[in-house]
Formats: sequence, C-alpha cells, structure tokens
Amino acid sequence: MVRWRWLASSRTSSARIISTLRFRHGLDHQRVANAGLMEIHKKLGIPLAGTNDCHYLKKDDARPHELMLCLQTGKTVSDPNRMKFDTDQLYVKSTEEIAPAFAEFPGAVLNTCRIADHCELNLPLNKTHLPQYRVPEEFKDRESYLEHLAVAGLKERLKERPSRVASAVYELRLREELMVICSMGFAGYFLIVWDIIRFARSRAIPVGPGRGSAAGSLVAYALRITDLDPLVYTLLFERFLNPERVSLPDIDMDFCMDRRSEVINYVVDKYGTDHVAQIITFGTLGAKAAIRDVGRVLELSYADADKVAKLVPNQLNITLQQALETEPRLRELVETDPKVKELMANAQSLEGLARHASTHAAGVVISEGPLTDHVPLYKGANDEIVTQYSMGDVEKIGLVKFDFLGLKTLTMIRRAETLINETHPEASPLVIDHVPFDDPATFALLSSGKTTGLFQLESSGMRDLLTGLKPDRFEDIIAIIALYRPGPMDLIPDFIKRKQGKVPITYEAPELEPILKDTYGVIVYQEQVMAIANKVAGFSLGQADILRRAMGKKKPEEMEKLRAKFLEGATQKNIPEKKAEKLYELIQKFAGYGFNKSHAAAYAVVCYQTAYLKAHYPTEFMAALMTTDMGNQDKLVGYFTECRDLGIKVLGPDVNASQKAVRCVRRGNPVRIGGYQERR
Repeated sequence: MVRWRWLASSRTSSARIISTLRFRHGLDHQRVANAGLMEIHKKLGIPLAGTNDCHYLKKDDARPHELMLCLQTGKTVSDPNRMKFDTDQLYVKSTEEIAPAFAEFPGAVLNTCRIADHCELNLPLNKTHLPQYRVPEEFKDRESYLEHLAVAGLKERLKERPSRVASAVYELRLREELMVICSMGFAGYFLIVWDIIRFARSRAIPVGPGRGSAAGSLVAYALRITDLDPLVYTLLFERFLNPERVSLPDIDMDFCMDRRSEVINYVVDKYGTDHVAQIITFGTLGAKAAIRDVGRVLELSYADADKVAKLVPNQLNITLQQALETEPRLRELVETDPKVKELMANAQSLEGLARHASTHAAGVVISEGPLTDHVPLYKGANDEIVTQYSMGDVEKIGLVKFDFLGLKTLTMIRRAETLINETHPEASPLVIDHVPFDDPATFALLSSGKTTGLFQLESSGMRDLLTGLKPDRFEDIIAIIALYRPGPMDLIPDFIKRKQGKVPITYEAPELEPILKDTYGVIVYQEQVMAIANKVAGFSLGQADILRRAMGKKKPEEMEKLRAKFLEGATQKNIPEKKAEKLYELIQKFAGYGFNKSHAAAYAVVCYQTAYLKAHYPTEFMAALMTTDMGNQDKLVGYFTECRDLGIKVLGPDVNASQKAVRCVRRGNPVRIGGYQERR
C-alpha cells in the first residue's frame, strides 16, 4: 500500500499542489517550462520542488539509452528524423550534483526531500489475499462444504470407474488429504478452482485432464478438477501439497483455446472487474538478440553482426560476459576490432532489458480486495486489464496466481469428437473421456511412429523413441513423456533394453521392486525418489518431498543432513549401511533427472486420446486437425502428406460453413464436416 501525505504549507487549497522545477539539462524547452512554473509560484504561492528528469541510472548509460530508443522506434543512429535527446544529463543525480542547479531556489530541493520523507511504502510479503468463496447457507464453513463435495464426488467417480484399489484405501486417502488442505487454510482455494472448472464443464467447454502436480490429489480428482485416478497410477499428494513445506497450492487448468475467454469472463463477473487481472510478461533482450539488434542500429552489415552473434555459445540463458569468458574467438574479435568492441559494449549495456510487455499466456490473479490496493495495473493491447508486476513478484506480494491455459489440442479433440458422432449416428456416441486405456490399435499406431498430429509426440526424436520402445500399456506413455527431455534422455537406451528384455531388470534392494516395476527398474519420476526414501529410510512423504527438492536443487548442506537421516532410517529397517549408502547415491544421481509423474500422467492422457482418435477415426481426426491449424501453412503441408499416406483425399476448406473447416474423404466414404455434406 502506498500512501501520500501532501504538503499544505500555504493558507490556500491550491498549495496542496507542488510546482515542479526540472533541471534544465541544457534544453531550451525546459528553460521555457521552468520560467512558466516560476510565474505560477509567484502568483499563487504554490511551493516549488526541484527534480531531474531521469531516463537512465548513470551518465554512462546515455549512449545505450540512445540505441534503445532507436531499437524501439525502428531507426538507426544516422537517421536525422530519429527520436533523440540532445543531452547526456537524464540520469539519476546525487544531491551534490543537483543542488547547484537550484542555488537560486534553495527551498525547491528541500521540498523534494520533504515529499520523499512523506511517502510511505508498505508491501506486506507474508499474507495471502485469496478471495473468500461463499458457501451455501446450510454449510457452516468452507471446510465442511469442501468435504461434502469431495465425499460425494468420490462416490460418483468410483461408480463411473470401478477401481482395483479397495474403497477403504480411497476413503482413508481422501480423509488425509482433506485434513491437510483444511489445516493449511486452502479449502477456499480448492472451492474457487472447483467452481471455475464446474462452470466450464456446464457450458461444454473442453477441460484438460490436469497439469502439474495437482494430478496427484484425490480431492482434485473427486471434484473433477483433474481426470486421472491418482491411486491407480501411484501419484503422490505430497508432491503437490506438503504440510512440512508450506507453500500455496498451484492448480493449473487447461481449457479449449477458442473458449478460454469465456472462463475468464465468468471469473470477472463473479469476483468483479477490480478483483481480477491477467499477468504481465516481459520480452527481454537475450545475448544473441542484443548483438544483432545493436548491430542493426549501429548500421553494421547483417553478416558482420551475425558472425559475432554466432560466436556466443548455444547455452540456455547465457550472458555476454559468460560468452566472452568461454569463447576465445569472441574475445579476440573484441580485442582486435574497434567496431566489435563498441558493439559488444553497447550490447552488454542493453542485455536483459525489457524490450516489450505482453500478456502472460495463462496467468490470472484473483484477489480478496481491489487489486489496486496491492499492485499497479495497466490496459493491454486488447483492452484486457493486466498487472504491472510479473508472475514472480505478484506471488511475493501475496496475490494468488491461477493458470488458465488455452490448449489447442483440446479444441481439436472436441471437433473430432463432434464429427465422429455426426458421421456415425448409428453407433453409440463417442465420449473421449471414456475411451479405454488398453486399446491394441492405439498402441500399434504409437509403436509404428506415425504420430503426425499427436499431442507432444510429433518430433523425430519422439518417433524414434516410440518405434524403439514399442509401448503396449498406458504406463509406457507416461514414461515416454517424462523421459523425452534434456537429462532424462540419457536413460532412454537402457530403458528400452530393459523393456524389451535385452538387459535384465535388477533392483538394488527388494524394497525397490514395487516402486520401480512400472519403469523396469529405472528411476524416472520424482515420486519414485520420494517413495524410496519413504520405504527404505522411513521418511514421511512430506520429508521425502523435501529430500527430493534438495537433491533436485543441489543444496549440499541440506543434502548432507538428509543423508545422515536417510542412513539412520535405513539402519532401523535392518538395511546394511553399505547398501543404504549405495541407495542414497542412486537416488541422488536420479533425483536431478526425475520428472514430475503427476504432470506426465495427466498429459499422457491427452497424448493417448489423440492417438486413439487417429487409430480409429483417421478421417475425422485429420479433418479436425487441419481445421484447427487452418492458418498455419507449414503444418498444413505436412498434414496433406499424412492424409495421402492414410488414403484420405482433402477436398479443401468449406467456406460456406458457419466455421471454416476442411472436408476429407477416405477410401470413397465422404464425411460431413463443418456443416458441409459431400454427396456419397
């Protein structure tokens, strides 16, 4: 909260305003403005305050500031019509520098100091401003209402999808989760998310099966926030919410890309326009971009600037200083070529600066009180209200972030589902959320590597993984999602050999077999690291999550303390010290590789659904896919090739339909798509 107490030294109400004299900077228009302010001061008795117009921090930043203006306005330094300031005095001056400029008005600088002294800034960082969810009158509080919804929801879930896990296990897990959620004060958070998801489903807006660690919560599954049974796939609640490491829950929501705005509008209508905003994100100048952009402004040829930029190593988030330290050829160029030296000096000054502001693809904040009490706002390019703090800072001041991601694949799946039911009226309606996860045709398609159009499975590397592994169960798809990323990719050859029986599956201790059986003895998931610490060393799952985080972030002091605790716990379970040491080293090695199984399992559902549609309804699938990517010519070319390989003839877009759609015919059997009926 920022509070201002205005000076009122004069008897007139107009004295609440301060006439601001600015340092002249040698600019003629500033002299004219200052003379006018003096006249107002004399006639009305309004106090004076002396300031300096600041555009950059230090005097040496004048040149980089000039180049940044050229970048923002698309000009070069030699353009006579470019925007510029004919001074290098627009930096933050010290009292010693600015006082002589106002020597004839000593009270002006004093007033500036008085204004600063009367400004009070208070940013409470340990309080959460979550909106209060109103429950029906028959319930005494949010906790009892959440429990009612979760118990009833779980009963419905088990009726719809009978499980091999005993119902008593579900009931115990639900009670334990509810106890943690309510004791941590997060019942309201779950109700808010439940209400948003319920609205989307009531309007037939496609909702994803879950994303992130929230898929490990049985309460979220019971409330239909997620759509994957965590007990069937051994997903851990403590990976999502850990009472021994208090942090806000973070439930990410995926919606149909075309209808995401309806969900945001519902939230705005429910909580008020002054309580809801999207989150800003800043595009910054990276190392290579800074070199190329500054080179253009300085009018170096593209080839020369590109030559320098290509010497920067291809390392994520590398800085120009790091590049100079690690690449001798770049260092030599800077030392021998004056133009390159100037280029690098200015690029380093601009590196990391925000180049433009835009709206985050998913982030939305909802606050208890008006957002202006906590964060400055601005209006985005499409008139949306956006925070001026980025995501990390928004969370630090206690505003709760919700992720509403528009997922194009959900839009495509719904289109395909609709087409299938329209073109096969004689069959039972297809409900994509109810397709079996043990379909042989789907696994045959995946094993063939014909994955064009399949969610997260299209890349050549992923195709090689699929054809090598030949998945034949849903758990294999979960593992594929987790393995195909930098780091874990090193495990892929061993994983495939174990799966195909070329290498024997072994376990360092018998206790590891039930934990690692689904991944053929290889530690793939973070949840497996947690389960090993729990079973082998007697850690609570909360403590195991702390161990997993410490290993993943490589915190040596904390890891050493946890090592001692791990060895002590293993000893109490009669595991020899040498074997316990070996097990600790094993999980320490894989903890950095391990991926969040809850997220992998949730996204594996979407992967499988797209594969199922393509395996059983290729014509409708390709038509929906091409319709969804109608504006992407590069993708459409690939889809045309895929249609040819599948024996599907593409008749082109139906421009007469209510929505543009692609008409496809497979083996002489036309389908009705987008309101257009081909004659059979």
